[in-house]
Amino acid sequence: MAHVLSFDFGTGGVRAGVYDTDRRAMLAMAEAPYATTYPRAGWAEQNPADWRAALRLAGRAALAQAGMTAVDAVCAATTASTVAICTRDGTPLRPALLWMDCRAEAESRETARLDHPVMRHCGGSDAVEWLVPKAMWLKRHQPEVWARAEVICEALDYVNHDLTGDWVGSRMNAACKWNYDSAGGRFVPEVYDALGIGDLAGRLPGRIIPVGGVIGPMRAAMAADLGLSNRPLVAQGGIDAHIGMLGADIVQPGGMLFIGGTSVVQLTQLGAEGDVSGFWGPYPNALTDGHWLVECGQVSAGSVLNWLAGTIFGLDAPGHAALIAEVAATPGRAEGLLTLDYWMGNRTPYRDAALRGAMLGLTLGHGRADLYASAVDGVALGSANVLAVLAERGVQIDRIVMAGGIVKNAAWLQATVDAMGRPVQVAREDNLSLVGASVAAAAALGVYPGLAEAARTCAAPTRALHPDPERAAWFARSLPLYREATASLTPVLHDLARRQTGGAA
Repeated sequence: MAHVLSFDFGTGGVRAGVYDTDRRAMLAMAEAPYATTYPRAGWAEQNPADWRAALRLAGRAALAQAGMTAVDAVCAATTASTVAICTRDGTPLRPALLWMDCRAEAESRETARLDHPVMRHCGGSDAVEWLVPKAMWLKRHQPEVWARAEVICEALDYVNHDLTGDWVGSRMNAACKWNYDSAGGRFVPEVYDALGIGDLAGRLPGRIIPVGGVIGPMRAAMAADLGLSNRPLVAQGGIDAHIGMLGADIVQPGGMLFIGGTSVVQLTQLGAEGDVSGFWGPYPNALTDGHWLVECGQVSAGSVLNWLAGTIFGLDAPGHAALIAEVAATPGRAEGLLTLDYWMGNRTPYRDAALRGAMLGLTLGHGRADLYASAVDGVALGSANVLAVLAERGVQIDRIVMAGGIVKNAAWLQATVDAMGRPVQVAREDNLSLVGASVAAAAALGVYPGLAEAARTCAAPTRALHPDPERAAWFARSLPLYREATASLTPVLHDLARRQTGGAA
């Protein structure tokens, strides 16, 4: 038996959990928030010092709830491509660029000109969100910060340094976001050289550890900060949603983890390399050895619904909940409207950071619930489009597990199931990333022979949810219109994006 302290650093805050491998259950959970700032359109930043403070608050609270002063291991998952720039001792030199920050759109396009075998693992170019384009932007636009930067890393690496004092990288993040050759187990410096950031390699964490690998013991000072009487082993984690695959037992090909929150991430694994153009990957060995990870998703999802309810309608949490209930009770009310869900660009299958959101078909007869329902339908159509294009690429999905904030929004959850037109399993566990991080830690401790075995044993329970046939038929008829509207409006949306960013998009 082992007890594990796991952390999930999301967009709005960190959650900590204490997991019992014998009971296969979370004994306690706690959370602590941190802020995001938006200095200008398309930019999003966080202060790494806030991550450090929140880790200690949430960690101490979870341990106190569980009544524990010692644990066997610790593991963290964080948002991917949230990039910290700091000195060797961890002092930030500027705010971190949050994953959704899309200022590096021009640099992202430049990566498409590279001709190198490793680029096939990311579909030929890097996303605007990723570390490499953000590093290019930083060197180009803030050279004085670049010159002082001793470490450029992911939020995960920053957290693990806080926990252990060591700078290490996760093979998952490196494979998926750094143009790292995860098949050969090596960096590819010629890629950075071709992009004008050859000096990035010396600033990245050089020791790359697979998910579930051992980083080392926790720093004594950190153990004291958390109120621990021992120095537990720190295991390597990875990207929050991707680590959730372990919590849902989505390891073998044919399964998909669908996490809906601020954004949507859909993840699946292939048994061999294949054509998944329009998506990210396939990445060899990113999660588990011998599999190829495919990443799909939507940049804006729950964030669109929260923006509409809070910023535009001025609703508080109870008001938003009442609006969700109203829309869930009348799901077909927006059938004459069409929303394109590209508030912060499109992640997949168009891989276009310069797309923007749109609502079409509005009349003076439409009200607040109609607009919200149309936004729900638009986000659901974006998810259905991902599944449809995957099928066109020959990727067969037999089992879908859904989790995240979408589970708490009945209107969005049912609309998404209807739009995909297939039954799904809805996770009963509130946070699969916390469970997945616990799985990785248990594997590092040797409680199970490996990640796959740990995932099978510790997978969170689920319940079945089926599509409504009439609504599924409407979504099937609407998907071609969604695609047609996207294609027709792309030039207009690109022009608007350029105006928003002063011609940089």
